[in-house]
Amino acid sequence: MSLIKEIDFGTPIRVAETTVTLTIDGQSVTVPAGTSVMAAAMSLGTKIPKLCATDSLEPFGSCRLCLVEIEGRRGTPSSCTTPAEDGMVVRTQSENLSSLRKGVMELYISDHPLDCLTCSANGDCELQDMAGAVGLREVRYGYDGENHVKPATSEGYANENWLPKDTSNPYFTYDPSKCIVCNRCVRACAEVQGTFALTIAGRGFDSRVAAGPTDFLGSECVSCGACVQACPTATLMENKVIELGQPEHSKITTCAYCGVGCSFKAEMQGDRVVRMVPYKGGQANEGHSCVKGRFAWGYATHKDRITRPMIREKITDPWREVSWEEAINYAASELKRIQAKYGRESVGAITSSRCTNEEVFLVQKLVRAALRNNNVDTCARVCHSPTGYGLKTTLGTSAGTQDFKSVAKSDVIIVIGANPTDGHPVFASRMKKRLRQGARLIVADPRRIDLVKSPHVKADHHLQLKPGTNVALLNAISHVVVTEGLIAETYVRERCDLADFELWARFVADERNSPEATEEFTGVPAADVRAAARLYATGGNGAIYYGLGVTEHSQGSTTVMAMANLAMATGNIGRDGVGINPLRGQNNVQGACDMGSFPHEFTGYRHVADDATRQVFEMMWGVPLDAEQGLRIPNMLDEAVGGSFKGLYVQGEDIAQSDPNTQHVTAGLAAMECVVVQDLFLNETAKYAHVFLPGSSFLEKDGTFTNAERRINRVRQVMAPLSGKSEWQVTIDLSRALGYEMAYGHPSEIMDEIARLTPSFAGVSYDKLEKLGSVQWPCNDKAPAGTPLMHVDRFVRGKGKFMITEYVPTQERTGPRYPLILTTGRILSQYNVGAQTRRTQNQAWHDEDMLEIHPFDAESRGIKDGDLVALASRSGDISLRAEITERVQPGVVYTTFHHAATGANVITTDYSDWATNCPEYKVTAVEVRRTNYYSEWQERNREQDVSLRLIAGRLPDAAE
Repeated sequence: MSLIKEIDFGTPIRVAETTVTLTIDGQSVTVPAGTSVMAAAMSLGTKIPKLCATDSLEPFGSCRLCLVEIEGRRGTPSSCTTPAEDGMVVRTQSENLSSLRKGVMELYISDHPLDCLTCSANGDCELQDMAGAVGLREVRYGYDGENHVKPATSEGYANENWLPKDTSNPYFTYDPSKCIVCNRCVRACAEVQGTFALTIAGRGFDSRVAAGPTDFLGSECVSCGACVQACPTATLMENKVIELGQPEHSKITTCAYCGVGCSFKAEMQGDRVVRMVPYKGGQANEGHSCVKGRFAWGYATHKDRITRPMIREKITDPWREVSWEEAINYAASELKRIQAKYGRESVGAITSSRCTNEEVFLVQKLVRAALRNNNVDTCARVCHSPTGYGLKTTLGTSAGTQDFKSVAKSDVIIVIGANPTDGHPVFASRMKKRLRQGARLIVADPRRIDLVKSPHVKADHHLQLKPGTNVALLNAISHVVVTEGLIAETYVRERCDLADFELWARFVADERNSPEATEEFTGVPAADVRAAARLYATGGNGAIYYGLGVTEHSQGSTTVMAMANLAMATGNIGRDGVGINPLRGQNNVQGACDMGSFPHEFTGYRHVADDATRQVFEMMWGVPLDAEQGLRIPNMLDEAVGGSFKGLYVQGEDIAQSDPNTQHVTAGLAAMECVVVQDLFLNETAKYAHVFLPGSSFLEKDGTFTNAERRINRVRQVMAPLSGKSEWQVTIDLSRALGYEMAYGHPSEIMDEIARLTPSFAGVSYDKLEKLGSVQWPCNDKAPAGTPLMHVDRFVRGKGKFMITEYVPTQERTGPRYPLILTTGRILSQYNVGAQTRRTQNQAWHDEDMLEIHPFDAESRGIKDGDLVALASRSGDISLRAEITERVQPGVVYTTFHHAATGANVITTDYSDWATNCPEYKVTAVEVRRTNYYSEWQERNREQDVSLRLIAGRLPDAAE
C-alpha cells in the first residue's frame, strides 16, 4: 500500500459541448472549450510549475510561476488564467521561462523559513517541490532586511512583521511566518466552503492571511479543513501531522456522520490514522468536507471504548468482562428463555443507521429467521419514516429523487424544516455556491437559520411559520398555484392520475386553504406566501430540500405528501435541478431502511404480508417467515411497560437518549429481562442492558453505506476491530447460538445475497463498486450503472398520485401553564446523541446544550443571557443555560439534544405521526423560568451514570 495521490490539474476541468485542439510542447491535445492551458498541459502529463493554482479553485494568476510562451503572442501569460484555443501553440519550457521562474521562486524563498528538515510539511510541501522543479540552487537575498520569518531583527529589536503561531483551533495550526500569500486558503473558504471567514489583511509586503480581527477559534471559521487542504506550505497544518509526521499509506473509505456520505482518504502510519483527507473522486462530496468528517474521528480510539464483552444478571450489578463465547451464549440463552416463557413475540431488535448495510441486513435476518418474528425497527422510525411513507404513496419509492450535484441546475430552492449548514454542511456548500450564482431561495422554518442571511447568500423569502403548521403552509402555496393557473398542465396530464389530481385541486382551491385563511395558523403573512408560491411555480427548475423539521411532526407523512403534490403540480420532478430531497440525518439511515429494518417490510420496501415476496425469502433462508407485521419501537416500549415484551437486541442506537419521553423509554428498558447492547461506548441505553457486545467504528468496518441520494459507497477497513471481531461476525455468532446457521466469509458475500433478494440492488456488487466508485440504486439490468435521477420518464408507481392533505392541528397545545413551544435541532460541531463527537475536540465549540429564547420572552421572565433556566413540559423538566437570540420568534424556544447530561428528550412527548409513529419532537408545549438548581431527573441521571456503569475490577468512571 502507498499514499493515494490524486492528479491536480491546476484549474477546474470544464464541461462543454465543444472542444478545442492545441499543441503543447509539440504534442497535440483536445480539451473541452474553456479549459485552461495549464489543465490542458496536465492532461498530457506536463506539470507546469504553480503555487496559487489548484483544480478545486478558479484560476487566480498571482504566483507568476506558471508562465508560458504562446506563438504569436507577446509576453509570458500565466497558463492558469489563459483559456486554451483552437490552433494555439504553447511552449512550457525555454531559457527565458526558466530564468523568470527562478527569479520568482527566489523572491518567495527570500521571505520563507529554511527549516525544511524539521518542518511539518517536509515530504508534502508544494513550495519545496516547486523550488526543485524550477532548479533553484541559491538565494541571493538574505534575511537582513524586512522579513516575516524571524521574531527579532539583526539588531535585536522586535520584528513588527513577525507574528506568532495561532494554535487556537484544536485541529490545525496557523503559522504566519510560512505564508506565501498565495490566497488559496482565502479562495477555498469562499469558493468551496462559502463561509468567507478568511481574508488578506494589509497590502503589499504587509499582506497576510487573517481570520478577521480575531484568532481562528473565535472567528467565523467552521473548521471544514478546506483552507488546510488548499495550503501549499506548512502555514496551515493539521496538528496530528505536526505531532506524528507524514502518513505513508492510505485507503479510501466513507464518513460515518451525516447522510451526505463523504468519501475520504484515511491516511495512515501502520494502523494509526494520521489524518482524514476528503477524496476528490467521491461523488457525494467531490473533495470537500466538514469539521466532523475531516477532524472528529478520534473517538474511534478514545479511552472510553469498551473492547471486551460484558454481562450482568441485573442492571444494578457491576458489569463482568467475559469471553466472546460466554457473552454470545448468555445472550442467546436469555432470549430463548424469554421466548419459551412469554412467547415468540416477546423479543425483538433495533438496527443501527450507523452500521453498514451488510451489518443491518444480518440483524433483521436474525430477527426474522432466528427469532421467527418481525419485531425489528430502526432509528428511521424517529426521523425519516414519514419520508418512506409519503414518497412511496405519491411517487412509488421511499427515497429522494435527485443526486446532490443536481442542485447546480436549480433555479429556485425551497428549504423546509432543514438546517443544511449545520446538519449537512458539505451539501450546504454546494447549495450556497448555486445561490451565489443566482438561484433564488425560499426558507420555511420557525427559526432564522444561517441560510436566511449569510455572506453572499440571502433568502428571497423566509416563511417563519409557527411549529406544527407545515401542512397548512404547503396547502396555501398549492392554493396559489392552482387558483392562479400556475399548474404544469401538460406534465400533470401525461404523468399523473387525473382523477386524483382533480380531487386534490378542488381541495386546495377551497378558500380554507388560502394564504389569508391559513395565516391564522401559520403566522406567515399571506402576501409572503403568495410571492413564494409564484416564485417556485414560475422561476424555472424548482427543488425542495427538507429535513426533520418536516418529518418529526404529528403530520409528518402528510407534509411529505403535500410537498410531492406541489412538486408534481408544477412539473418539478424527473430532471436535473428539481425534485423532492430528504436530507437524511445519519450516515446509513437510508441504507437501514433499504435493508428491511422496518417491522412491515423486507429489503427493498416489500411488505411481509406479500406471499410472493415472502416465499422468495423463505426459499433463500430455508425457514418459514411470519406474515404478520411486527412491533415498532414505541410499541416495543409500551408492551415492555405492560409486561409482555421482555427482550431487546439494540445494534448501535441509543434510544434512552434519542427517543422521546425519556422516562417512558427507560421504564420500558428497565422492565425487560434481557437487553443486549452492541456499541462502542457504555451509552445511556447500556445503563439498562444485561449484555454488552463491543461494536466497531467506521475505521474498523468493511462494507457499504447508502447516503441520502441513494448512493452506495464502500466502507473500507483501515484498522483491525479493537474488540477482535467485526460486527457482522458477532451477529452470525449470535444467530448460530440461537439455532439458525449463517455462513458468510466476507461482507461482499452478504451484499451478493442482498442483490439476489432485492430488485433495486440486483446489479450491486463489490466488484462494480470498485470499478465505478459508487452507484445509486436502483441498480439492475435496466440501470446497470445506477440511477442518479428518479422518475425521469414515469413515476415508479406508474402515474403520480395526488393525496388530500388536510391540515389537522397537533394535539400538543400551549396554554397558561405551558405557553411556549419548544422545537429541537442539531448544531454543526455535534452529531446526533453526541456519543462520538463529545469524545473529540469538537467540544471546543459546543460543550453543552443551550436554550435559545427570544428577547421578549426572556425579558418577561427576568432571564439574562447565560442564566440557568428550568424547562418544563407535561412529560418532565430539565435545567440548562439560556441564550437570548432573535433567531427564534416570540413564543418559540429551541435547543439541541447532543448532551446526555441535559436530557432534552425528558421534555418531549409521546405524540407522533399518524402514519408511522415518528415522534413529534418539533412541537412541545413548555414553560421556562429562572432556577438555581438542576432537575431531579438530571441529578438522578448523574448518579446512575456511575452506579449503572460500574465494571467489576475497575474504578468508577462515568463513561458518558
